[in-house]
Amino acid sequence: MKIVYFGTPEFAASQLDAILNAGFDVVAVVTTPDKPAGRGKKIHCSEVKECALKHGLPVLQPEKLREFSFVDKLYSLHADLFVVVAFRMLPELIWKMPPMGTINLHASLLPQYRGAAPINHAIINGETMTGLTTFFLDKEIDTGAVIMQTHVPINDTDDAGTLHDKLMLAGNEVIVETIKMIENNTVNAISQNYIIDNDSIVLKPAPKIFKNDCYINWNKDKNEIRNFVRGMSPYPAAHALLKNGDEEILDLKIFEVEIEEKNDCDVPVFGVITDGKSFLKVVLDDGFVKILKIQQPGKRAMSIADFLIGARLSEDLKIISKP
Repeated sequence: MKIVYFGTPEFAASQLDAILNAGFDVVAVVTTPDKPAGRGKKIHCSEVKECALKHGLPVLQPEKLREFSFVDKLYSLHADLFVVVAFRMLPELIWKMPPMGTINLHASLLPQYRGAAPINHAIINGETMTGLTTFFLDKEIDTGAVIMQTHVPINDTDDAGTLHDKLMLAGNEVIVETIKMIENNTVNAISQNYIIDNDSIVLKPAPKIFKNDCYINWNKDKNEIRNFVRGMSPYPAAHALLKNGDEEILDLKIFEVEIEEKNDCDVPVFGVITDGKSFLKVVLDDGFVKILKIQQPGKRAMSIADFLIGARLSEDLKIISKP
């Protein structure tokens, strides 16, 4: 069984490695074109390309997926199965090409959390369980028939980074088992509409996260804010606007917080309490959000104690809700 693998980031590179280690015949790998990255704008290739080159595999990097030369090359490979992990949406003329179909590994328990950011949104919503789903690609994104699922718990201490790593490792086994089922013709795929109708569930989406979505809404309760910070850490990171006196507004990335119950406090809601040395916390209606790890533009992430050492903060501090 010949396989063409589509993927880009570290998450997808892990599954490619697992597929190859299981002995499957990957005849080519498709990934994004190399591009400049970082301050030096050095040309950077994807983690999937690095993995493919390590294994001596041919790599295709089309600018556009409908390019004639790319489509013609895919046809010439005579692959039986396409496997997609963390890649852009494929046009129908591509995903319909292989006779055994095109499968995708998604980091949620579909039909929940369809979309580009399932890991982030699951934590933001305070879920305690998520998982992985393999399914056959269909016309609408993340809606195809489910092949296999596995559950992965979300611990209270997890953030998007730690959950990403847990799902990445669990995905290695899931993708290999799914390919074995397809090879052995033992797949019994289930329509997602059947799951929705039988469980009477309300679907929660997982859309792509843009810059303006990253700002903390301080009108939420303290638990929701903590979940938001966890779900955005380390990437793309929650942002907070700190008004420092009358003129300066600091746009800060917040990576870690903890919550405290409210005691007697004369500082109004959205005010900021700090000793200037070791702690900084935001006053809410239902308690305090204590900021533990922070980053200023152009600087490294640091503990709140390190931030306070170098910060010139006025006595009049106030947090501002998202713009």
